[in-house]
Amino acid sequence: MRAAREAKVQASELVAARARVAELEERLAKVSSRDAIVPGMLSLAAFRAQLDVDVERAHRYDRALSLALVDIDRFRHVNLKHGYATGDAVLGAVGTAVASGVRGSDLACRTGGDEFAVLFSETDSDAASRAIERIIVQLEDIEAAGIRGFSASAGVAELTAGEGPEALMARARHGLESARSRGGGRVSVAPIGDATMASEDATGEDVAAALASALAERDRYTGEHSESVVDLTARVGESLALDAEEIGRVQMAALLHDIGKVGIPDAILNKPGPLDDREWAIMHQHPVIGERILRAIPGMGSIARIVRHEHERWDGGGYPDGLAGPDIPVGARIILACDAYHAMVSDRPYRKAIGHTNAMAELSANAGSQFDPSVVEALVGYLYGRRQAGLTAV
Repeated sequence: MRAAREAKVQASELVAARARVAELEERLAKVSSRDAIVPGMLSLAAFRAQLDVDVERAHRYDRALSLALVDIDRFRHVNLKHGYATGDAVLGAVGTAVASGVRGSDLACRTGGDEFAVLFSETDSDAASRAIERIIVQLEDIEAAGIRGFSASAGVAELTAGEGPEALMARARHGLESARSRGGGRVSVAPIGDATMASEDATGEDVAAALASALAERDRYTGEHSESVVDLTARVGESLALDAEEIGRVQMAALLHDIGKVGIPDAILNKPGPLDDREWAIMHQHPVIGERILRAIPGMGSIARIVRHEHERWDGGGYPDGLAGPDIPVGARIILACDAYHAMVSDRPYRKAIGHTNAMAELSANAGSQFDPSVVEALVGYLYGRRQAGLTAV
C-alpha cells in the first residue's frame, strides 16, 4: 500500500512538472525572440523564459546546467570617447563573438547594456568557464568601428539542487562582480550557496611583479631596461590621449615585455657578440613565450596580447605574426618605439650606445616603416621637452 501511494505521488508530481514545462514553453513562444542590436542572440525575455524551462528540466532529469554572465570591461569609455553609434557596433561585434563561440545547444542573449548571458546545457562550471575563457581570448583580436581588441569579465555559476533561476542568475552575477573587482579580463566561478567569493592567494599583478623580479635577477640589463621603458610608455600614452586604465595596461606590458627571455638559453641571451641566424631565430621566439607565460595568469590576457606583438613593425615586416599598421595593438606600438630608443642610448656588451641625438634621428628615419608615426611624434616631442627643460632624456 505504501509503495502504491508513493508511486501515485510521484506520478502526480511528474504530471505537474510536465504541465509547468508546457506552460513555460507556451510563454516562451509568445515573447519576442531576437535581440535588437545582436540579431544572432535571443532577446532577454526569450532567454529568461528558456532559462525557466531549462532549470525545470535540469532538476527533473538531474542534469548539469551552467550560466555565464559576460561584461565588456570599460565599455562606458567607448561610448564617451567614440559615441553611441560606435558603442552599438562594438556591442554587435562582441555579441556575435559570444554567440558564435558557444555550441548550437547553448543559448546566448544580451541582458542589457554591455552584458551578455550564456546558458550552457548539460555542462558543469569547469567546462563552461573554459568556454568563456576561450571567448575572452578571441575578443582581444576582434575589430569593430575602427577599435581593435576588447577585454571582458565573466562570472559562471552551476545549478545546484533546489536552486531556482533567480538564485542561479544571482550567483553568476556574484562571480562577475568578483572578476571585475580583481581587475577584469578574467572568469570567476561562483561558489555554491551564499559563501563569499574566495580571494586568490595573489592577484595577477602580484604574480607579474614576481616574474619581473625573477627576470631582473637572471639578466640585470633586461630588468633595468624594462623598468626604464615603463615611464616612457606612460608619457607617450598620455600624449596619445589614452585613458588611465589603458596606460596602466601598457605600463604593465612594458615591464613584462621581455619576460619571454626566461625561455631563451643563457648562451644566447648573454652572448658578447652579434647573434647568428640560428640564434636570432631562437631569440625571436621570446614574444610568443612571454604571451604563453602571461596567459597562464588570471586577468593578464590583454597584457599578454601586447607582449606578443611588441616586435611587430608598422610596415608588416615584424614578428611573430607580421601584423601591420593599426592591426598592431597600440600598446605594442608604443613599447616598440620606447624600447628601441632606450636600447640605442644604452651600452651593451656587443656595442656602445649611439647617443640621444642619433637615437632621435633613427626614430624619425624609421617612422612609417618600423614605427607608428604618431607614436614617434609623441615620443620625440616628450624627449625634446625634457631636454629643453634641462633634464636627461630617460
